Amino acid sequence: MGKDKDIRGKLAVVTGASSGIGLCFCRELAKRGCKLLMVSNQEKELAECASEIAVEYGVHAYPLYVDLTSPSAPEEILGYLDSYALKPDYLINNAGIFSFRSVVDTDPRKLDCFIRLHVDAVTNLSRAFALRFKEAGKGRILNMSSMSCWMPMPGIAMYSATKAYIRVFSRALHYEMRDYGVTVTVACPGGIATDLFGLSEPLKKFAVAIRVLDTPESFARKAVNKMLKGKKQYINGLLNRVSIVFVASLPTPVRMLVKRKMLDKGITR
Repeated sequence: MGKDKDIRGKLAVVTGASSGIGLCFCRELAKRGCKLLMVSNQEKELAECASEIAVEYGVHAYPLYVDLTSPSAPEEILGYLDSYALKPDYLINNAGIFSFRSVVDTDPRKLDCFIRLHVDAVTNLSRAFALRFKEAGKGRILNMSSMSCWMPMPGIAMYSATKAYIRVFSRALHYEMRDYGVTVTVACPGGIATDLFGLSEPLKKFAVAIRVLDTPESFARKAVNKMLKGKKQYINGLLNRVSIVFVASLPTPVRMLVKRKMLDKGITR
């Protein structure tokens, strides 16, 4: 499939749309004239962001408050689309959570949240939209994984494991849907200057300046371009792509050093 060059008037559904990279996705798409269904569990922030985007870019931006950890979330989103006769062209599964804590020290409810959000929601939304896109003979899905999917490191077991699921699932789904004119792209970002990892503003700015981190705006623009081209996978930055082999092959003593210096000293989030 070729690239979608003109997306004016098309509709994108974006989850986790009220902050961070999700909000950057919305702004990038709106800048290109794309309508939005913005999905988030931050009701107040979502309404404000949708209103701001609609005014700034002159596009329809529909806010939809949904808890994506709920089993009924896909039906709620599809029901909203159907009730307003909205036909989506793109789905961006962006919503996610992060914590730096060992599995045994993590509340079971938080463990369940990782699975519901990164596995259940991504799977069920991807399937629901893939079915509709298959019937239409076109459509694109972008799922957010992470560089951590190659990193079995202590402290991020749930995050990296569920992000690894997203990557493998998305790559396989891409091949399953190719014959129907539907593409699935998985993005595996490395360092992004957001609040996810709790870095200070000066440190984030310094890291961006030396290109250790990418800005969320820059990442969103490039990831959208990859999705519109129907690419299978996107990893931002040469350094990140090269480091995959290095990080994935770290010896056990190094991983244990991380555990003892960070986890065992109580640095948790």
